[in-house]
Amino acid sequence: MIYLKRLIILLLIVSSCESYGRLTIKGDITNSLTEVSATEVCVNSDIVWTIQDAGNSNNLFGLNEKGHIIRNIDISNVKNIDWEDLTTDTECNIYIGDFGNNSKKREIFRILKVKHDDLTKSSTTAEIIEFTLPKNIKSKDFEGFFLLKNSFFVFSKENKEFSVFKIPNIIGRHEAILKYSYNLKGKNNKITSADISDDGKTVILLNHDSLWKLSNFETDDFFTGDIERLFFKHDSQKEGICFKTNTKVLLTDERDGSIGGNIYGFDLD
Repeated sequence: MIYLKRLIILLLIVSSCESYGRLTIKGDITNSLTEVSATEVCVNSDIVWTIQDAGNSNNLFGLNEKGHIIRNIDISNVKNIDWEDLTTDTECNIYIGDFGNNSKKREIFRILKVKHDDLTKSSTTAEIIEFTLPKNIKSKDFEGFFLLKNSFFVFSKENKEFSVFKIPNIIGRHEAILKYSYNLKGKNNKITSADISDDGKTVILLNHDSLWKLSNFETDDFFTGDIERLFFKHDSQKEGICFKTNTKVLLTDERDGSIGGNIYGFDLD
């Protein structure tokens, strides 16, 4: 009887480590990457791309779904001021959002383009897209963005009402266009990452304990349709989210002692 009780307890512990509701651990990210701030996959690829945020190297890492590094690309012509998110286009060019701004003093923000042909190299250079905010808008901190119809949509990280800015996918410097501002209902709604499905029908916004699913919207008016909050039953410093398919997503979180540092899977349906 004592052996049986111990076995049951062990099984419960293992189960709780592998799944939190619909949030399932797929891989344990290598210990050398403690502050992963993004995740992205290209169409028809199993490589999970990630970066680390401010204070870390200017490297783009490719992981397998178990969390092991299989690509390590030094972006030699830039510094990691505060890399926060990743997105990709239909040709699998990778874009790094260097737009973190905890001090709220930054005036020029960058999006770095790493070409698809360079994703097998150990070192490369990035093309640079810069943007500033309109003069009447105070400096903001950004952690999430995605690409739609050759324009970037960048989301500010706020306690309540956040802003969405639109920037063209053109090399050079641009003044961002304020698309709209919105306030999601509830608490703990700071957006730490964002993505849009390959079919363009669903947007996801990440929080530490949940995601927001936006659907049935018109064109790029993302908040005019259905808005649903999906909880993970698990709270950690989740910083990266991306679509694997139109209904399945991958997430990553930072490692904090024995907590986090994982690749997770989550079903939207």
